[in-house]
Amino acid sequence: MSGTRPWVTGIGLVTPIGADPETFWDSLIEGRSGAREIRSFDTSELPSHIGCEVEDYDVSPRIRSVMLGGRCTELAALAAVQAAERSGLEHRLHGARDVAVVVGTTMGEVVQFEQDRAKHPSDEPTPADIRSLVHRPLDVMARSIARIYDLRGPVVTVPAACAAGTYAVGMAASLVARGEVRAALAVGCDAFSRLAFLGFSRMRVMSSDCCRPFSRGRKGLLLGEGAGALVVESETSGRARGAEPLGFIDGFGLSCDAHHVTGPHPQGAGAARAMQDAIARARIDPSQVDYVNAHGTGTPLNDRMESLALRATFGDRIGEVPVSSVKALTGHMMGAAGAVEAVASLLAIRHGVIPPTWNWEEADPDCGVDCVPNAPREQPVRRVLSNSYAFGGNNGSLLLSTPAA
Repeated sequence: MSGTRPWVTGIGLVTPIGADPETFWDSLIEGRSGAREIRSFDTSELPSHIGCEVEDYDVSPRIRSVMLGGRCTELAALAAVQAAERSGLEHRLHGARDVAVVVGTTMGEVVQFEQDRAKHPSDEPTPADIRSLVHRPLDVMARSIARIYDLRGPVVTVPAACAAGTYAVGMAASLVARGEVRAALAVGCDAFSRLAFLGFSRMRVMSSDCCRPFSRGRKGLLLGEGAGALVVESETSGRARGAEPLGFIDGFGLSCDAHHVTGPHPQGAGAARAMQDAIARARIDPSQVDYVNAHGTGTPLNDRMESLALRATFGDRIGEVPVSSVKALTGHMMGAAGAVEAVASLLAIRHGVIPPTWNWEEADPDCGVDCVPNAPREQPVRRVLSNSYAFGGNNGSLLLSTPAA
């Protein structure tokens, strides 16, 4: 990535397996799943009743006073404030004109729409309801985060489906690398919703019990919710205030297959291109990647496609590169996934431990990757490739590295 090297100086999380990086990491290593019976709405008439919801959380009066949305905005704001506080940059943000907010989301504030509709359960949906759903503002999360700190810089929303969190982190890093801002709050967020749950259910990609990425006989994904946030800062800004980087964002690749509305490209052509572009922009060789944090949804098509894309990227070395998916525990957090998994990648670098793919049962010849099954693996991790893929063929990859690399 040309220009100044983007530092990550703060991270924040609100997830089904932990509402801070320490609890989240312990859950990843110990195998504590966020899967449970869904509480948000009635699933008695649906084939699946399991999901990964965030448990109770508190929103301070200071944050609530500037909120423009509902649950999704709350999750995003909590993660962003946590990242800002941990970066040490929080008190330098207020009124800043050179700090950006970049938020990625799949559904936006759809829960508010559902709550409004629930007030009239016997009414048939009207054209006005459809217009309200389609035209609901997607930018309330980004605008709310900007309002918390009275930020005057760019405020961007990226609705790139389930790759949105990765897009947000990559775009934030690009803004910093080009010198357009000195820092950016990059956030991925989505809240658990009946609409998303019904959609995935009707596509028959939901598991009835648990998520088993890369395992033979895997049944599908579990839906999740949450938010992940990273403070991305220029090296100049970080050094000037004596900050210590948690890691660097050295490469960002994105592509679009435009193959199918929901299905992945059968050979993973775009996914491979995104990985290869991220590696090339980091100016490294594929052999220098120590770990791949996979998209790994646990659906038969996605895991097979990602495995083919990995083989196209790493060649015969594919069996030597650890590849794991945290979605076995968190569920698929849609727009939050990429940002949360970028944080997981940085934590793997920090701890020198690769989080495993939990729930794995049997090798699938269609995958053929070392998915670090059911137990963490201690080894030095200097560079991580983190992948996200989405409906419409949207693909994104981040190359994150340690300060020692």
